Amino acid sequence: MIDIMGIKALTFDVFGTVVDWRGSVIHEGKRLGSGLLVDVDWPAFADAWRQGYEPAMARVRTGELPWTKIDDLHRMILDRLLLEYGIEGLDEERKDYLNRVWHRLAPWPDAIDGLNRIRDRYVIAALSNGNVSLLTNMAKHAGLPWDCILSAELAKKYKPDREVYQTAVELLGFPSDQVMMVAAHKHDLDGAKMAGMRTAYVPRSLEFGTRHVVDVEPDDRYDMFAYDFNDLASKLGT
Repeated sequence: MIDIMGIKALTFDVFGTVVDWRGSVIHEGKRLGSGLLVDVDWPAFADAWRQGYEPAMARVRTGELPWTKIDDLHRMILDRLLLEYGIEGLDEERKDYLNRVWHRLAPWPDAIDGLNRIRDRYVIAALSNGNVSLLTNMAKHAGLPWDCILSAELAKKYKPDREVYQTAVELLGFPSDQVMMVAAHKHDLDGAKMAGMRTAYVPRSLEFGTRHVVDVEPDDRYDMFAYDFNDLASKLGT
């Protein structure tokens, strides 16, 4: 059983853990598509956009690209998808607006209440590969009550690289074992654990839609398991 009294701060993965990126991209795509003379499979488009994320980061990790913030990686992927899906007629302003859908993602239904409960007792911070401006705009749009916004951009690395977690812990000013990483993705938690952080697994079964099977079982590799953020808040004593 985790000693919750030793935890001082929690950092949260954002895409998929706090916000519903897929549903948000589909919603905005359909709204945009209503004015275009093209039939777009927006769920497939959203999935393809997200699937381009890891390969794009890999190009930076291998040195093929210099350090690149997520907004710019998203735009590289988007430009390719617009061609693949035959989406024409978007001027630069509308392309930029579509790319910034990642700034306007909607939170999961339990996210705001759960985060506010946890914030009553602990410091809470975003810790995402999203760049600082993206995460700031998202928090403003969605009402996410962060005490602090931390980003992989600050370390010029991407999760699950160890430097991202180390930088976050150093900036928060607590020992690593007093900071808990919360995520719906096990590779993220594994990276945090390697950096000495505590870990909480909060799976999101609908992150990739109803056809994608997500492992939602508790895993004793991690310090805590919760079904959602309100369950996490209760287990943290708030």
